[in-house]
Amino acid sequence: MPMTPKLVMNDGRAIPAIGFGTYLVPDDEAPRVTREALDIGYTLVDTAAFYDNERGVAEGLEGRDDVFVTTKLWRDDLGYDSALRAFDQSLAKLGRDHVDLYLIHWPMPALGTYVDTWRALVRLREEGRAKSIGVSNFSPDHLRVIIDATGTVPALNQIELHPGFQQRALREFHAAHGIVTQSWGPLGQGTLLTNPAILRTAEARGCTPAQVILAWHLHHGLAVIPKASARERLAANLAADRIRLEAEDIATIDALDDAGGRLGPDPDQF
Repeated sequence: MPMTPKLVMNDGRAIPAIGFGTYLVPDDEAPRVTREALDIGYTLVDTAAFYDNERGVAEGLEGRDDVFVTTKLWRDDLGYDSALRAFDQSLAKLGRDHVDLYLIHWPMPALGTYVDTWRALVRLREEGRAKSIGVSNFSPDHLRVIIDATGTVPALNQIELHPGFQQRALREFHAAHGIVTQSWGPLGQGTLLTNPAILRTAEARGCTPAQVILAWHLHHGLAVIPKASARERLAANLAADRIRLEAEDIATIDALDDAGGRLGPDPDQF
């Protein structure tokens, strides 16, 4: 079974570059799909309180302590004390004494509570119950605020990122602070799978359009968590690290960037 490539976070811990994303996987299907993903060779499983499938994921993970597990704090539980309570609830559902990575799912800047929430995550890391801590959907401004307030830099920021919305300024901020960029929606919610440039590249490299896009992410040093339920797609996504794109392929895909290509919510307004 091929080894999944890894990236090193700024806390010194390594994270698999390709993970299994469980967004929209129902709780009753999560055990089967999670077990299939692990059988194929995935070593990272990404869930969240909001996904309402932590119990199902836990069932699929049963007996597998070697898997990197990520979960996230939902926006309803922002705040110091509420974040600690919500973490305990997620940990209980997952049936573990720690998670490998705990993220603030959205900053919700209008609430003004994400700094206190970040302080709660710092405490969880100090206690060893969250081995690494990070954020999701944070902009450079949000990141500066929590770093200045606590002196603790997130290990990872999970953001919407795909060829149609490449977030280059945010990636530059991450690189300057040693923050791993993890792409959610890496396939552009499926909208890019029929893009003519992607299709031409897939034909030229003898692979699927999804593999081309995931290989592009990996080329740029990005971590990815594509969601799939079918075994064939799970296996194909994991094999994307074996696809070698040429310089012209990368340039072609880089040229697809669109400042207005965001498909999900804007973190400043959500």
